[in-house]
Amino acid sequence: MPKTPNERFHAVIPAGGVGSRLWPLSRAAAPKFLHDLTGSGRTLLQGTWDRLVPLAGDRIAVVAGAAHESGIREQLEALLPANLFLEQSPRDSTAAIALAAAILSKREPDVIIGSFAADHAIADEQAFARTIREAIEVAATGRLVTIGIQPTFAATSFGYVHAGAALEVAGAPNARQVKDFVEKPNKALAQEFFESGNFLWNAGMFVAPASLILEQLSKSEPELHDRILEIADAWDTPKRAELVSKFWPQLKKIAFDYSVAEPAAAEGLVAVIPAEFEWHDVGDFAGVAELLSGGRPDNLAVIGDAQLLAEDSSGILVGQSKRLIAVVGLKDIIIVDTPDALLITTKEHAQSVKNIVETLKNSGHGDVL
Repeated sequence: MPKTPNERFHAVIPAGGVGSRLWPLSRAAAPKFLHDLTGSGRTLLQGTWDRLVPLAGDRIAVVAGAAHESGIREQLEALLPANLFLEQSPRDSTAAIALAAAILSKREPDVIIGSFAADHAIADEQAFARTIREAIEVAATGRLVTIGIQPTFAATSFGYVHAGAALEVAGAPNARQVKDFVEKPNKALAQEFFESGNFLWNAGMFVAPASLILEQLSKSEPELHDRILEIADAWDTPKRAELVSKFWPQLKKIAFDYSVAEPAAAEGLVAVIPAEFEWHDVGDFAGVAELLSGGRPDNLAVIGDAQLLAEDSSGILVGQSKRLIAVVGLKDIIIVDTPDALLITTKEHAQSVKNIVETLKNSGHGDVL
């Protein structure tokens, strides 16, 4: 008896990137997805896992750097050992997602995979599940499906999905054709997108048959495709280490949007499900502050162990020391206090924290990175 689309579904969590805009909390050895940035008591990685278990059970894989193996295994005790795919070095999102697609399709040729970043925050898990179930139904018709976030303002920091006509797919009443993907716009264009109602934020979540992903990759990046398949063929054999060492360093660094999603959209093979849930791309401390403030402009939120005395102040304090910190008369401030580094900035300049990281790299201060 043929399997249902849900029975074919396998979730993939790419857990990569250091999160330089979240320094000094996020470091090479302890990137942001291993931290609790929502105040929930669960790290971003654990939160992602929790959302996916009702959809996929133990059919969840994680793709991550070898340096983070122990942290991931410690936080995800239910992760099957065979479903942790360790990268030798970062090669961008195409290599990570394609590796998972190739390994899983070798194990299960008709598998539908969903890729969900380890560092997003989504509170409404039921709405998330409804949206992903729609995406799985559409993916089963031979499409790549992305999840679009309904814009709440004219954002210039996100890419956009241009949604077209409604699709008639059973079990997916909200599905729409994707006309194209659009790069991060300037302010005027972002305002046009916001007012049109046909442009959604690109959240970087994709659901598709693994075979479709690999087919598209073979057209756009044939050499990358071939190397990934050679690695995948050896993955569950004693030759894995040999093939990874031989081919992984040669893999082209390219984002999944460019190698697979955009070319597939040009062929009319991409659909979008507008999300019914609130989504946070926890990219910098300003985003963390907004997430924790609960919409209160006068709130100074605290994460961690620091003791706080605040008067007429707002923003966020992230503390890994137990010392007392007093803040008086400061608005939208960001304080990140760790044992070996202290960051003080404002929400307005949160994106610029990555520049500090670059300066530290170039000045030989790698010990605090």
